[in-house]
Amino acid sequence: MRLSGRWFCRLCLTAVAVLPCLPGEAAQSVLVELFTSEGCSSCPPADLLLQRLERGHFIPDVSIIALSEHVDYWNHLGWSDPFSSAQLTSRQQIYATKFRSQGAYTPQMVVDGVDEFVGSDVTRARRSIAQAAQRQKVEITAELSTQSVSTPSLHVSAPSSPTAGDVFVAVVYDPEPSAVARGENSGRHLTHISVVKSLKRVGEVGRNKAFDARLPVPPEAQVTANLRNQRLVVFVQEKGQGRVLGSVEVSARQSAGMVARWSPQK
Repeated sequence: MRLSGRWFCRLCLTAVAVLPCLPGEAAQSVLVELFTSEGCSSCPPADLLLQRLERGHFIPDVSIIALSEHVDYWNHLGWSDPFSSAQLTSRQQIYATKFRSQGAYTPQMVVDGVDEFVGSDVTRARRSIAQAAQRQKVEITAELSTQSVSTPSLHVSAPSSPTAGDVFVAVVYDPEPSAVARGENSGRHLTHISVVKSLKRVGEVGRNKAFDARLPVPPEAQVTANLRNQRLVVFVQEKGQGRVLGSVEVSARQSAGMVARWSPQK
């Protein structure tokens, strides 16, 4: 759906373990965003594609970090998407301006902030991700610490960058299948992965300006800490939602001191 009126159903302790990302050994990391809605009948195939991409079914030697971003502009058309957010709609609108498209639509896939296309296009997704995997990235580390049970923290580190960038932390999870009662997907049970529960800017990088901070784990991640599939996604993106300079993902339940790291391949 385009907002313009044209309709297209379119996340330290001394013992540190490294996951499994040593320089020269790690799969390249690519951030794939999918703007989707349970109210859009063309979105389920894109949701499925995102699942298959994240599970490595298409692109070998590439680590797909997925963000399923549910927009809210379908909510008045018969079904209110329980995962939708006005913030994510605003994020998509910024992309629409950047890509000079006629408006926001679903399903839309954005790869590393530089390429956008219809989210169910398998061929385009494979090509775009393969291209993104060849671009130089910065090293980002994210370490979850549970030294204090009451205030778990996330230590995030990113180097300086020739171009100014924002540091983001997203809380994502895989919810139970959703039973849609009304709207274009009425009667369907939909499965989603890496649904964005929250997305927050936590700092910035720039020339001669690195980022290194110990951040409180977002409360929305702590409330449902029993969810095994809940993750924290950390990524650095050029100002204005430009190119993603680097991204990494860490489980909200992994052992204290575990480190997620992506380093440029040597």
